[in-house]
Amino acid sequence: MADLILHHYPASPFSEKVRLILGYKKMAWKSVMIPTLMPKPDVVALTGGYRKTPFLQIGADIYCDSALICDVLEHLQPSPSIYPEPGKGLARTVAQWADGTLFWAAMAHNLGPKGAAHMFAGMPPEAARAFGDDRKAMSFAMTRLRPPDAAAAYKSYLRRLSDMLDGQPFLLGQAPCVADFSVYHPLWFTRVRTPVVADILDHTPAVLAWMDRMQAIGQGIMEKFDSTRAITVAAAAEPTPVGQGYLSDSTFQDDHGIPLGSRVAITSESFGPEPTEGDLIAATRTHFTLSRTDERAGHVHVHFPRIGYVLKAVASA
Repeated sequence: MADLILHHYPASPFSEKVRLILGYKKMAWKSVMIPTLMPKPDVVALTGGYRKTPFLQIGADIYCDSALICDVLEHLQPSPSIYPEPGKGLARTVAQWADGTLFWAAMAHNLGPKGAAHMFAGMPPEAARAFGDDRKAMSFAMTRLRPPDAAAAYKSYLRRLSDMLDGQPFLLGQAPCVADFSVYHPLWFTRVRTPVVADILDHTPAVLAWMDRMQAIGQGIMEKFDSTRAITVAAAAEPTPVGQGYLSDSTFQDDHGIPLGSRVAITSESFGPEPTEGDLIAATRTHFTLSRTDERAGHVHVHFPRIGYVLKAVASA
């Protein structure tokens, strides 16, 4: 198997989700640190435009979005499973809620005036402005919660999570599943990255104890790598043929009237408007795959989950 190369940065909540899953599955991986703000030329060389964090590289295959990365890691290392039976549908549903509704409530609370001041303490004012401008551009189509409204919602969600932990160590049973990893990462950001507003967690001690159990999982076997070498790896490899490898389903599900082979663009539904263009070579019930060529990375396949992403045909010149 080719090396797993995770492109991420330490403070990224969704990266923490993936890092913990790598730890739970005791997998070895290479760590490439990427910038927190645009421009990201080495990222774009591999993804073609997608700039959210993290993404996973295996040779010349690029897997975007933590939800899809979870599926790839499960295929590579089925045990211990993050989609245990019975109840994997419930686990996926809770995970999707956590990656969206819970995440945005938590982050609006975390990055309110008090939390933001803590994050940027000791840094020049232009650093905070640059971060704010960058994230504003990424969320241009979103309605974002005000910190007081976010805090109220966050408190309610924490109480519900506490109820889920009654009589069991993890959210849906005796072992962690994808729901646990997805719920954990925005709470991790509160506790670790914005501790000045982490007192919101104190009212749910069961959640804090669960967070301790999650943190103890660890992050697998990590080796430092760099983006230049990662691009060289992609250029030296050939992408996995459709229907083989870690996304083995190749059955065409046409919901758009766009035939395979068409030039298309894929964009996030909301956060992160930058499109990736390429030739559509797979559109299954769960994912899209684009084939594209970059002068540095060579021929790559870029993979996206269906849920959360918009597919559009690109008009020919």
